[in-house]
Amino acid sequence: MKLVTFINREGNTRIGWIEGTQVVDMNLAEASLPTDMLSFIDNHEEYFKTIKALGDIAPHYSLGEVTLIAPLPNPRSFRDYIGFEQHMLNASKSFGHTVGEAWYEMPIFYFTNHHGVYGPNDEIKRPEKETKLDIELEMAVIIGKKGKDIKIEDADDYIFGYTVFNDWTARAIQKREMTVPLGPHKGKDFANAIGPCIVTKDEFEQYRCSINRESHPEHLAMPKHTGSRFDLKMTAKINGETICEGNYKTVHWSFPEMMQRASENNVSLMPGDILGSGTVGWGSLIENNFSVHRPLEPGDVVELEIEGIGVLKNTVI
Repeated sequence: MKLVTFINREGNTRIGWIEGTQVVDMNLAEASLPTDMLSFIDNHEEYFKTIKALGDIAPHYSLGEVTLIAPLPNPRSFRDYIGFEQHMLNASKSFGHTVGEAWYEMPIFYFTNHHGVYGPNDEIKRPEKETKLDIELEMAVIIGKKGKDIKIEDADDYIFGYTVFNDWTARAIQKREMTVPLGPHKGKDFANAIGPCIVTKDEFEQYRCSINRESHPEHLAMPKHTGSRFDLKMTAKINGETICEGNYKTVHWSFPEMMQRASENNVSLMPGDILGSGTVGWGSLIENNFSVHRPLEPGDVVELEIEGIGVLKNTVI
């Protein structure tokens, strides 16, 4: 199921699901169903039973009659990881340093701004005086239920679904502030775009795969855990020009490993928390020192696509 948050013809924010080129408003389908995504996620197991019992529901709108917004506009928290080794190698080279040993020992993350969330077709304002605005092509997982000290083998039970994530980055600001070893801050927190929908985890089973030494790029380290991956194409375009084609299965640290790391030491992951995968290899302009495309400027249109989810499109202003 592809779940969406949208603004209807009357200007009201609602939630529902996509059927082809049409949208079902779940509260119109059944009055006991909520009108916001976080409430749905909080009690999704019961709500899915209600939806299943409804049988076939006639859609209420065409996609052209509604405005899609961020499918989860108000996540409870937002962690972003650096899960792809190829990105780490590329970005480290561009920044003039090497990949730290700790990266190969544990999934590394930072907390980003869970209030700075944008959705499909939203305009992204370039930060003032920023000269090297960049994108980052990522997938994100949405947590479905509360859990602490989650084991890798149990992680799937805590997953609600997946979405496309653009971790917009102000590289000039980032370069200066990262000379202080505290982690990302103003270079990252101005815009986190997700969408166009949340795909429920059952839809991803068709893409599930494992990797081995023969299938994993030979120049990359072999991950400790070779399962919990999806064979999904990831593509980034700027003004219609393809600047990256990757695949999620090349990730070094999978979502279950990230969830284990985030929840260890008695820390609770909550329904509606979001974890970003990190940028797929070559999925940001810094990895080529902006040689593939100049830094983003007002008017540029960015389209990030992940197979099975859809296209997240934004315009820089």
